[in-house]
Amino acid sequence: MDGVYMDLPKKFKDRMESLLGEEYRDFADSYRKPHFGGLRVNTLKLSPGEFEHLCPFSIRKIPWIYNGYYYDINEQPARHPYYHAGLYYIQEPSAMTPASLLPVNPQDMVLDLCAAPGGKSTELGARLRGEGMLVTNDISSSRAKALLKNIELFGITNALVLSESPNRLADHFPEAFDKILVDAPCSGEGMFRKSPAIMKNWEQYGVEYYSRLQKEIIVFAAKMLKPGGMMLYSTCTFSPEENEGTIAYLLSRCPDMHVIDAIPGPDEQRASGLSFIGFDNGKPEWVDGPGELRRCIRLWPHKIDGEGHFIALLKKDSKGGTVDPDIKDGAGLRDTGSAAAGKSKALLSDEAVGFLSALVPFRDIDSLVKRGRILIQNERVYLVPEGYREIKGLRTLRQGLLLGEMKKNRFEPSQALAMALKASDYPYVIDLSAERTESISYLKCETLSVDSDNPNGWQLVTTDGFPLGWGKLNNKTLKNMYLPGWRWM
Repeated sequence: MDGVYMDLPKKFKDRMESLLGEEYRDFADSYRKPHFGGLRVNTLKLSPGEFEHLCPFSIRKIPWIYNGYYYDINEQPARHPYYHAGLYYIQEPSAMTPASLLPVNPQDMVLDLCAAPGGKSTELGARLRGEGMLVTNDISSSRAKALLKNIELFGITNALVLSESPNRLADHFPEAFDKILVDAPCSGEGMFRKSPAIMKNWEQYGVEYYSRLQKEIIVFAAKMLKPGGMMLYSTCTFSPEENEGTIAYLLSRCPDMHVIDAIPGPDEQRASGLSFIGFDNGKPEWVDGPGELRRCIRLWPHKIDGEGHFIALLKKDSKGGTVDPDIKDGAGLRDTGSAAAGKSKALLSDEAVGFLSALVPFRDIDSLVKRGRILIQNERVYLVPEGYREIKGLRTLRQGLLLGEMKKNRFEPSQALAMALKASDYPYVIDLSAERTESISYLKCETLSVDSDNPNGWQLVTTDGFPLGWGKLNNKTLKNMYLPGWRWM
């Protein structure tokens, strides 16, 4: 492992030695050790204890993440059917920390501003438990597509997936969110051990490029935070300019924003949080900043079994005041009222109504229509979050849960709908063992022969009881309806 340390840019090593002083030797030694593989359990589908009981590979607990685990990096959890059932997300252990420390509660309006590929958004969505709304965004349209897949894979039903710039979002959502997560683009110094290729990007752009970008992003984010709301800023770099420097800049521009002590999240997390011995404080002296920067958190690879990270939790004063007067309240948004609900009911085909009414969460489909929760656009049927307001003028990849499509009066349920269900939600299930090749054959979009007495028609295909997708049964032959873009390769 000496090669990773030897390849570190000399400029980086010199600067870290000047910052860390006597600690530098331990820091440098950490680059001679392997990185740590991590996965985070999807609590929308099962509890950490349930996962431990069925997990087919060796894992051990991450001390500060209640649903996080280390796995042996010689194993491949992403090549198991449970991964494709959305039971867990592969994520570097330190990178799990930001979402775990943003105190999200059901009914919150939450924004993940720089979200792709979705590691933090999937945790925020799981914590919302299908209530409130998650607006998850990435400015890159290609990365936003990967974000959408992970949101759907996790079975999150109340997300809006966007691909927009922070300034355009700020125009549309002034003081709209209870909680905001800004996992900012950064120079990536904290990931040099895990992904040495990042060093080329660091040498090309340096910290100055990202520092300017972060300052722009974080001020727009503050404009979207409700009075009394909380925002968590994080990076995976050690650079003071990108970390304490960015927070100091925000405090100078937005005097109603303050750094607060990070609060452990749900009750099951209260035993971890900041009591973990490997966490370090922010360093205001590195940027000649205010003392409240000490409330920030630094994660170091020589102090924990994980990579480098920086975290700052901020709160806006209850009176607010960061929204520019020229930003119009509610620009680009309008309520979906009773007229829209009536239109949705009229457009739903009898087959769509019949299919959805067979599902436990949708049996009272009329109620969802009357409450404006069913939206139809271009023959696509969506379940939108409670209190949803239609978005105009933004690049939108998804607005709530895509239930399916009506094709010439024929309704086809979506892959996203299958992932949002439990096996008990649908009367006709074909269960495949994760330990046999049949699950992988299904994920490869192959036609299967099945021994089932179910009637012909749509079947919910599961692996060990967890949904994978749909199939259409015809006399013990299962036509594979798994989404081709998700095919096992």
